[in-house]
Amino acid sequence: MSNKLSTLVSNPPGSPRSGPRSILTNSGPPPFQYFLDAHREAVWRFLVSFLGRVDAEDCFQETFIAALRAYPRLRGDSNLKAWVLTIAHRKAIDAHRERARRALPVAEIAEVADGSGEGMVSHPVSAREETLWEAVHELPARQRSAILLRFIADLSHRDIATTIGCSEEAARRSLHEGLNKLRKVIT
Repeated sequence: MSNKLSTLVSNPPGSPRSGPRSILTNSGPPPFQYFLDAHREAVWRFLVSFLGRVDAEDCFQETFIAALRAYPRLRGDSNLKAWVLTIAHRKAIDAHRERARRALPVAEIAEVADGSGEGMVSHPVSAREETLWEAVHELPARQRSAILLRFIADLSHRDIATTIGCSEEAARRSLHEGLNKLRKVIT
């Protein structure tokens, strides 16, 4: 029995030891469901951090629809996490641009300001955390993306560079400058 076949027989799909690595072949990426299971948590955390929970839901769906459409053309040796986070990053930027063009009714803003909790995080947040997240969202787009991809999605500098479309050195610099600005806010 071949090595791949014995792995598949000893770890059938759905078994606790099965997963993307047990089904990989040299010809392409793992089945899409395994890919989705392996990376949805990182994508969700990134999108919620970048956009907030309300906009992240739509963007999450759009990200994986776009990934599903492009998945058959993907090379087997691709870095799947960086690839899907690149898609999520681009969808988040699109959503951010769309939000900037969207008119906001004054009544909804007053309700949120009154503490109704509409669209807000459900767990209590300390004043320091709130200040930090406000500062993160005020950073320039590239610095904000670099910080979120590093600390929320846990990507390497190389993967951050691939995701935001710059050199590795520029990604390092964006991360460094963003962290320096955040340190000034916190201290």
